[in-house]
Amino acid sequence: MRIPKHIGIIPDGNRRWALANELTKDKGYDHGINPGLEVFKLCQKENIQEVTFYGFTIDNTKRPKEQKEAFTKACIDSVMLLTKENCEILVLGNTTSNCFPKELIPFTKRQKFGLGGIKANFLINYGWEWDLNLLKSSDTSNKQIESYLHSKDISRIDLIIRWGGRRRLSGLLPIQSVYSDFYILDNYWPDFKNEDFYNALSWYNKQDVTLGG
Repeated sequence: MRIPKHIGIIPDGNRRWALANELTKDKGYDHGINPGLEVFKLCQKENIQEVTFYGFTIDNTKRPKEQKEAFTKACIDSVMLLTKENCEILVLGNTTSNCFPKELIPFTKRQKFGLGGIKANFLINYGWEWDLNLLKSSDTSNKQIESYLHSKDISRIDLIIRWGGRRRLSGLLPIQSVYSDFYILDNYWPDFKNEDFYNALSWYNKQDVTLGG
């Protein structure tokens, strides 16, 4: 099987899952923490080199206070869980905003934990416009463009997996996702099952990846 080097994870459906389980919307985020750890371990098992988790966007911070607090805490807890694993963590987002959790500032430079190995990226208080805000010159070469990206230390994404049924990227790393294959799952993120991951890999294996060639 052809294995992607880099997988992007869009863990959507937490609020809808909470409502379906007769909970308030903010209660769904806590149930999305363990699925993230499970996905990480599966990536590790299958020798994926890099995985990026979409935590929350700048736009997400416009949600009600209790939801904002809940998804921020879930993101902090998710990062801290991975510090107990063999990995190299990078948290990317707008640190100049009060919405960026101060607990994660040390991770804004890639940190090695345990034996290192798989790169684990978290997009937290991330915005695609923020990521690209230094791209001002239309005649800048491709090499120079990469150097201006806030996300320059994150590689091109081969496969993006989105839970929750939505057919959109929601601003996920627009440069790195330019040639990504995009796999959609209708079930919500807190209902994650291992077969979700392996079905995505099986689907990816059948795609004709040409990168435009």
